[in-house]
Amino acid sequence: MQADRKQFLEELMAAWCPSGFEEEAQVVIRRRLEGKCDEVRTDVHGNVLAGVNTSAALRVMLAGHVDEIGLMVSHIDDNGFLFFQTIGGFDPTMVTGQHVIVHGARGPVQGVIGRKAIHLMTEEERRAVVKIEDMFIDIGARSAAEAAKYARVSDPVTLNVGLRYLLNNLVACRAFDDRIGAFVVTEALIELAKRQPRVAVWSVTTVQEEVGLRGARTSAFGIDPHVGLAVDVGHASDYPGLDKDKRKIGDVRLGRGPILCRGPNINSAVQAGLEKVAKAKKIPYQMQAEPRATGTDANAMQLNRAGVATALVSVPNRYMHTPVEIVSLIDAEQTIRLLVEYVLSLKASDTFIPGAKQ
Repeated sequence: MQADRKQFLEELMAAWCPSGFEEEAQVVIRRRLEGKCDEVRTDVHGNVLAGVNTSAALRVMLAGHVDEIGLMVSHIDDNGFLFFQTIGGFDPTMVTGQHVIVHGARGPVQGVIGRKAIHLMTEEERRAVVKIEDMFIDIGARSAAEAAKYARVSDPVTLNVGLRYLLNNLVACRAFDDRIGAFVVTEALIELAKRQPRVAVWSVTTVQEEVGLRGARTSAFGIDPHVGLAVDVGHASDYPGLDKDKRKIGDVRLGRGPILCRGPNINSAVQAGLEKVAKAKKIPYQMQAEPRATGTDANAMQLNRAGVATALVSVPNRYMHTPVEIVSLIDAEQTIRLLVEYVLSLKASDTFIPGAKQ
C-alpha cells in the first residue's frame, strides 16, 4: 500500500465516531479529498459527499459508512462511576475489562470498564454473563461532583483500541466495520478523478448506519443515483469454530479478494457487471449468498425514490463488532480496484433493468 494511502488509513482508524458523533472521522475524510475531486460537501445529516464529473447523465453512488458502534454515558452514581448504554450492537462479553475514552466537553477522558475480581465472585457469578446495565466505567473520580467536571450523561464513549499490524498484510483494530468501507470508497473516488469516468460518481461516507441506515437513506435521496454500490464488511469464515457457519456464509477467507453477493437486495445487472470486470481485470473475488435484505447501506439505497440498481461489495472481516476486527490490506486494495474498473466500464446508455439486454 502506497505511503499516503496507508497514512490516511491510520488517521481514519485513530478517529472516533460512534453513530451520531461522526465529525472527527469526517474531518479526516474531507482533508483527504480536498483538491482531488470536483466537489466536496457535508450535508445536514453529517454525510460527506464528494463528486467527480457530476454533470454526467448517469449517476453512480459509492457508499461506505463511517460510524462505529460505541457507548453512551447514561448515569453517574454518587461515587463517580459512569454507567452506560450501547450505541449499536455490542456483545457484552467483549466490553468487560476494556480501556475506553469518554469524549467529554473538556476533552477525552481515559477510563476502564471495571468488574469484580474473579477471586470475589460466587460460583453463580462466574457462570453468568454480565449485563450491560450492570457494567460501569471507572475514570478515577472520587465523587459524582468530580466526575461531572469531566463527563456528563449523554457523552459518547469509544473503546481505546488502536490499529495493529499483523502478519501477511493483515491489520487489526476496532471499527473496521465499516471504516474500511469509508476508506475504500474515498480512495476509489480519488483514483477515478485521475481517469475521467464517463459517468457522474459520488463517494459518500455515510453516517448512522449502525442505528438504522440513516445516512445512506438521506444522501441517496439527495443524489438520486441510477447505480448504488455499498461497500461494507462481510463475515470471514476462516478461523476456528465456524465449520457449521460456513453452511450459511460460505467459505470466505482473508486475502482472497472482495465479496460479491447475489440476492434480492442486489441488482442482477450490476452484479453481473462487477463479476465481468473482476474476471477481465483478474481481480480475485469471493461469492456470498444474501437471500434477504442485507442490513447494509445497500438496502437503503435500493429502496430510494423509485428504486436504485444496487449491489453490495464487502471486505472480508474476522471478529465483527469486537475490539479486534481483522481485515486484509490486500483485500482493501482489490476492492478499490474493482470499484474503479467497474465505474470506468459504465456509460450513459447502460441499462440496469433485470432481464433487459445489456
